[in-house]
Amino acid sequence: MAEAGPADGLPTIVLHGFPEFWYGWRRQIGPLSEAGLRLVLPDQRGYNLSDKPGGIAAYHLDRLAADVIELADHYRFAKFRLVAHDWGGLVAWWTASFYPERIERLAILNAPHPAIFGPYIRRHPTQLLRSAYVAFFQIPHLPEKRLTANDCAVLRQALATTSRKGSFTDADLDLYAAAWAKPGAMTGMLNWYRALRLPRASTAPRVTAPTLILWGRRDHALGSGLAEASLELCDDGRIEWYPEATHWVQHDAADAVNASLVAFLRA
Repeated sequence: MAEAGPADGLPTIVLHGFPEFWYGWRRQIGPLSEAGLRLVLPDQRGYNLSDKPGGIAAYHLDRLAADVIELADHYRFAKFRLVAHDWGGLVAWWTASFYPERIERLAILNAPHPAIFGPYIRRHPTQLLRSAYVAFFQIPHLPEKRLTANDCAVLRQALATTSRKGSFTDADLDLYAAAWAKPGAMTGMLNWYRALRLPRASTAPRVTAPTLILWGRRDHALGSGLAEASLELCDDGRIEWYPEATHWVQHDAADAVNASLVAFLRA
């Protein structure tokens, strides 16, 4: 976990995605905190230094959203801004839908609202192909062995090849690999995907907080239509497109993303 910014700054919780941890926001921490935001960046459950409970039920989307609210309660944030990427974005969407009274503003980077994903796949079969890795992650034990073999070579290569050149340095990947290798971490990380098969609400309340969706169009895993479908669930939302950025938009286009986040979160 990391914290930054003035103690009396605007309360802001920032959620990472798979397979990162709080360090995935390293390019945002300085600019956002200097702009007056009080940042709390947790390692979410299963990741890095966070608890790693056993069983997939501990990673149900409802439980992950409740983690966000409990974290806010710990810091005495009655209302707060929520910024999130990838899997953290799914959690943030769910939190904003089911705890609307707590969310001041919502910023989502390359992550669809969970309630639209299933219907979208049924209308767009190509997205099913892009998401085929999720089926592999459902297999017990084998994905853990595959992803941690040879100092996590598969995940290292995945980050390096699906991002813009230079977005992840060798030193960055070494830090990630150390987090992935912690006892129980890879299983905890994969259990987020495995918990997708558990029953949950098929619909969600509309998102009432002002919402900004930042989306790199060169996302290898998520089609841009997911951003547009998610926007339809927002009462007050808009999308900013990054044509040359990939799924890792906060790394690929850090300066532009930082400027957009500061302007939106401080409004």
